[in-house]
Amino acid sequence: MSVVVPAYNEEVGIRGTIALLREQLERFGRPYEIIVVDNASVDDTVEVVQPALDGTTVRLLRNERNRGKGYSVRRGMLEAQGELRLMCDADCGPSLDSLPEMLEALESADVIAGSRTAAGARVGHQQPFRRRLVGWPFIALTRLLMGEPTRDVYCGFKLWRAPAAEAAFSRQRLDGWVFDAEVLALARRSGYRVREVGVAWADREGSKLSIFKVLLPAVRELIAARRSVWKQAPRRREVALPPESELTPESADRNP
Repeated sequence: MSVVVPAYNEEVGIRGTIALLREQLERFGRPYEIIVVDNASVDDTVEVVQPALDGTTVRLLRNERNRGKGYSVRRGMLEAQGELRLMCDADCGPSLDSLPEMLEALESADVIAGSRTAAGARVGHQQPFRRRLVGWPFIALTRLLMGEPTRDVYCGFKLWRAPAAEAAFSRQRLDGWVFDAEVLALARRSGYRVREVGVAWADREGSKLSIFKVLLPAVRELIAARRSVWKQAPRRREVALPPESELTPESADRNP
């Protein structure tokens, strides 16, 4: 399994997230890699990550300038080597408890979209009501424009099979945070199965994203995403699932 962690100014929590990831992944007893993609942080994120780097299980990719979350996740996903690829925000620690359920769900899907609203979700700390009040209509607009049934499109915890990840992220064009809607739509229209699963979640205080400042640009990105997806990925039949071997211990001696 490869885990891609986009990071921007995460000096406070990134060390703990890496430690939690290592602890959880080692329980599975199979190869893994953690790829931290630093989006030109201006704090000590890189310095904090450095002691954990070993060139094998933990790697660091650095953007030469701030390119956006979408760019960072795309870069990490396409450099990953794992048969399974987890997108995990830098504050995803609470969601790691849901990884076993996501792996189980992956037996009948190609992409598992973690959700704070689907059945089984366990939300320990909600986002501020003011932010949710603005976010709900935007998610509704996303689902309408993209034809996306996923209810929690922008949850930063998604598990991909490698073929689905490569098909979607190699075609992704958006560099901002609306990329989630683009890659889910690309996966679906390429014939891959997307399933939504409730996950554990706790909102982090002091989030850097001001939805009020980015709302208008995000709507523009959403319209661009719709055009890009419809142009690049004519709808196809669902892709047949690969053998379940990558979900079993027998695959532990293969790629991460």
